[in-house]
Amino acid sequence: MIVETELEAHVTATPQRPQAVPRLLSFVRRFTNRRRQQMLKTEIRTADGLCPAYTDHPQGAGPWPAVVLFMDGIGIRPAMFEIATRLATCGYYVLLPDLYYRAGAYEPMNARTVFSDPEARRVLSERFFPVATAANIMADMRAFLDFLARQAQVRPGGIGTTGYCMGGSLSLTAAGTYPEHVAAAAAYHAGRLATDAPDSPHRLAARMRARVYVAGASADPSFPDDMKARLGEALRAAGVEHLIETYEARHGWVPSDTPVHDPAATERHWQSLQALLRARLG
Repeated sequence: MIVETELEAHVTATPQRPQAVPRLLSFVRRFTNRRRQQMLKTEIRTADGLCPAYTDHPQGAGPWPAVVLFMDGIGIRPAMFEIATRLATCGYYVLLPDLYYRAGAYEPMNARTVFSDPEARRVLSERFFPVATAANIMADMRAFLDFLARQAQVRPGGIGTTGYCMGGSLSLTAAGTYPEHVAAAAAYHAGRLATDAPDSPHRLAARMRARVYVAGASADPSFPDDMKARLGEALRAAGVEHLIETYEARHGWVPSDTPVHDPAATERHWQSLQALLRARLG
C-alpha cells in the first residue's frame, strides 16, 4: 500500500547518481522536518510503567500497515524522528517507542560525542543499556501490539519491524518472539545477531515466519563475517526467507546525526527497506 507523495515524486524524478544523493538528502530532510511537527507523542502502558512513544502515518484516513521502529542505542532524538517520518511517507503507520523509559526521562544524547566522551559513554552503559534487554523489550512488545490493534488508522494483519544498531537485534528478536504478528523484519548495522548468548536472535530462527533483511556494516567487529555466516545458516536451516548483505559503510551509518552517517548507503537502506515492506505488507 504505497501512496503517491511529494517525497516519492521527487525521488522518482531524481536520477540516482552519486552526485544526486546530497540534493536528494537535502530535500528529504526539509520534507521530514516539516512532517516531524505532525508526529504524535503518546504513552503505552506496559507491565513496568508508561512507555513514551511516537507515531506518524500518511495523510488520509487509511488504514495503513504498521511498522514498529526500534531505535538505536543513542536513544530518542530528532534523527530517529527523521527515520520515522520518512517511513510514514512510504505508506505505513509507524510506532517509535522509547526503549529507555525504565531509566527515566532524559535529554536527547549527542550522537557525535556519546561514545567518545568517557563520562557520556559510562552513563549510557550503566544507566541505559541495562534496561533495554531483549527480555524487557519483548515483554513491552506485547503492549505495543495491543496499542496498534486499537488504532483505527492501522490495518489489521501482519506488521513490519525495523531497527538500527541495538534496535536491529530487537527487530529480529521480535520476529521470532511474535511470529504470528511480524511479517517483515529488517536490521541495519546491527551487531551480535548470532552469538553464544541464550537470547541471541539466531536462536529464534525456527519460530520466524517473517521475511528477514539484514544489512551489516563493513569491518564491524560486532558483526564479523563468521557471524553473518552463522546467522545465515540458522535462517536457511529454518527455511526463513532472508537476505544478508554488507554495505560499504561504517557501523551507525543511517541516522543523520552520527559521525559515520553515509548518505549514499542510507539511500540504499531506504530502497531495501521499502522493497521488503512492499513485498510482505503491501
